[in-house]
Amino acid sequence: MTTKSKPILLKGLQIYSEEQWIEKGFIKINDQQIMEVGSMENLTFEEDCETLDIPSFSYKAVPGFIDVHIHGANGADTMDATQEALETMAQALPGEGTTSFLATTMTQGQEQIEESIRNAGKYINGHQTAGKSEILGIHLEGPFVNKNKAGAQPIQHIIDPDLDLFKKWEDLSDQTIKIVTLAPEQPNGLELVRYLKTKGIIASIGHTDATFEEVIKAIDAGANHVTHLFNQMRGLHHREPGVVGAAFLKEELKAELIVDGVHVHPEMVKLAYKQKGKNGIILITDSMRAKCLRNGHYDLGGQDVTVQDGRATLSDGTLAGSILKLGKGVKNILSFTGCKIEEAVEMASVNPAKQLKIFDRKGSISEGKDADIVILDENHEVYMTICRGKTAYIKGGKAI
Repeated sequence: MTTKSKPILLKGLQIYSEEQWIEKGFIKINDQQIMEVGSMENLTFEEDCETLDIPSFSYKAVPGFIDVHIHGANGADTMDATQEALETMAQALPGEGTTSFLATTMTQGQEQIEESIRNAGKYINGHQTAGKSEILGIHLEGPFVNKNKAGAQPIQHIIDPDLDLFKKWEDLSDQTIKIVTLAPEQPNGLELVRYLKTKGIIASIGHTDATFEEVIKAIDAGANHVTHLFNQMRGLHHREPGVVGAAFLKEELKAELIVDGVHVHPEMVKLAYKQKGKNGIILITDSMRAKCLRNGHYDLGGQDVTVQDGRATLSDGTLAGSILKLGKGVKNILSFTGCKIEEAVEMASVNPAKQLKIFDRKGSISEGKDADIVILDENHEVYMTICRGKTAYIKGGKAI
């Protein structure tokens, strides 16, 4: 006979729940889901619960952050194509408030990509447990991009969009690919966008030299996402609005943004926020394996990357992903734009959940949803992270 575990109780903190604040509230969690959310004055059956102590009424409970674009962390990378690498990432990410993510690939040889997505598909569908960041699927970044906007994507492996090849990869991944970053102006680009639309896979415009008109054609074909806005795309010009201009003007496009102060100048972050608003931006890290580690030399897709003072670069100075933690990205956007914490939460939690069409179970603190919760202290630092009902991180302590 097994003993049923007690519900978990968080109490005496501010809670951001479905676009409103509960000033002195509680959250009951049972069987990986949020059981009840309310004001302390309505709390009953407290003695039946296991209570997690929160240091102060000033601490805030917000929905877990969702990183839709992350390559690696703590020495591991999606392209390592091992279960251990994905497990390392899933264990490390709660420390920055990330409760779920998309394992992101990069441009490499076909065999390496296939090993990576096959491995990720197996992990996603068979090896996930509560108390770690959940891998929601795969973000396929490349190889269907533009060589003129390669960035850190190895040019020798870039190929034109290939529908038959992608269908093969879909099967190899066990149908876990959720986003594909591609250059829609490349041969067969729009054909692939149209196919992705029929399968409910997000077509993201990125590493692209598309003109404004070419972006409009991609939107008409089904594209609704922009990969790391500003970085490795045709910029804003008064006679050619480019990808950035289209992202600013078209509400259909959700725009990823790396808010580390390195990839995008703080004033440009502020401009993007003013143009897209809280509903149009998705905060990402685009981080590589050096995140959580010291300065030094690391590998990214077979290329040597130097990490020094918050910057990850190739030998020619090209930015090669980031070492940003998503919790820091949330703090940065508060500082750069002056937005409210609930608006930052929209960009880090709500928008990615809605874009991935999983808002019915993630992205907000609401009864019946997965118990993915981040507790922030008075300085908006991550104090505690709960992944599907189990404590995965406590600042200065161990997860329980």
